[in-house]
Amino acid sequence: MTLVSNLRELAPLNLVCELFDTKRSSYYARRQSARAIDVDRLVLRAAVKEKHRVSRGAAGSRSIVSMLATDGIRVGRFKVRRLMKEAKIVSKQPGVHKYETALDERLEIPNTLSREFSVMLPNTVWCGDITYIWAGGRWVYLAVILDPCRRRIVGWSMNKLISRHLVIDAMAMALGQRDKPQLHHSDRGSQYTSDDFRDLLKKHGIECSMSGRGNCYDNAPVESFFSSLKRERVRRQTYKTRDEAKADVFDYIECFYNRKRRHSTLGYISPVEFENRSVGLN
Repeated sequence: MTLVSNLRELAPLNLVCELFDTKRSSYYARRQSARAIDVDRLVLRAAVKEKHRVSRGAAGSRSIVSMLATDGIRVGRFKVRRLMKEAKIVSKQPGVHKYETALDERLEIPNTLSREFSVMLPNTVWCGDITYIWAGGRWVYLAVILDPCRRRIVGWSMNKLISRHLVIDAMAMALGQRDKPQLHHSDRGSQYTSDDFRDLLKKHGIECSMSGRGNCYDNAPVESFFSSLKRERVRRQTYKTRDEAKADVFDYIECFYNRKRRHSTLGYISPVEFENRSVGLN
């Protein structure tokens, strides 16, 4: 049909159709069908762009396929990838996450979790860690507690000081809204090895597990969360004050990450949706 259309500019349509033994009605029908396909492609590409926008640039082709399927739109991943390329949209890639080895070590605390992150039941294992965010010309610190069963952040705290109170406050939030876990896993930072934090775990009958020295892979789920937080939100913002940073972190964790962000490990649904579907897990 493309050849017929090109030759049509040089000769009458009747003559061109006769040359290729093609009926005029067939030519117009195919042309109309091609236009419909083009329109459908434009509509689908717009839908892909919208899903990418809603994900704040985080969604890749697999996540977008899942999001479109939720809306009743069935499309393959490779077609989505082509449409993303046409629209010049790219899923954000992880940036470098600096990991600092703590000075205070309690080597008698074993790595009980031993990278067994495929936890079947919620509130069985919690993982905690700390990261830093630049706001108002100085660092502020974020401590989180993540339940690897459903990748949900169950507790968090922000403070201008990186002290034991930072992780105690995060744990207090988690314990205030969830059943206590059997095990809490973290690195060997002084905040987690402090007597006050360990006494809090002991009070609630929570076993303590700690990563090997300077090994971020021993706490991979929380490191993955921090990577997502930095590339999807923090690196896109300039926080003038600590309160501004805290408000944005609240929005990311409570409104987006827990409720809307799709995780491949959960079958491309959000932690809250996974939790709601898992009848009897709570």
